[in-house]
Amino acid sequence: MVVPVSVLDGWHGCTESGLVIGDGDVPDDYDRACEVDGLAGVIAIGGGGPRGLVLADEPATTCYLPEPRVFVRWLGANSDADLIEAASAVLTDPTTEWEECGVWETDGPAVLMDSVTAGNELDVEYPTGGGLPEQAPVAIPPGRWTVRAVHTSANEETSVGLVQLLPGHRADDLVPSLGT
Repeated sequence: MVVPVSVLDGWHGCTESGLVIGDGDVPDDYDRACEVDGLAGVIAIGGGGPRGLVLADEPATTCYLPEPRVFVRWLGANSDADLIEAASAVLTDPTTEWEECGVWETDGPAVLMDSVTAGNELDVEYPTGGGLPEQAPVAIPPGRWTVRAVHTSANEETSVGLVQLLPGHRADDLVPSLGT
């Protein structure tokens, strides 16, 4: 999950009143993130404003490469170098079959985090002494980004997921990937 810093406190993650771990009948933020179809999607956070970017529905080690504006997801590889090499090959291959995943608008820097975690708990150490929740800063300028994604195998030993942000589109192209 990628959440703009400006609305981080509005992301409540998985709660006891949600459907996954609670006995509620109203989806919480984590439930809504899990409802995203496809490899990525955009969902509302709080009462409006910037939205969050959901990176597929499976947990995968993910990093952000700012130069090509791409999230690289580890689906299978022998090393970091193999994964990055595969990502580079996919990005430069004109035959890559990308899935269009909507438009994400952000007002600036964001945080890459697990969607189960509430934004206001990122600085709270786990009670069992396991450190802080995993998170990484995403240095991104404000803008509207067309989101495209692909999961592919570069070879028998390396599979990579990519979610790329492409700049520039018309305002009337804004169509959220979920009706939220």
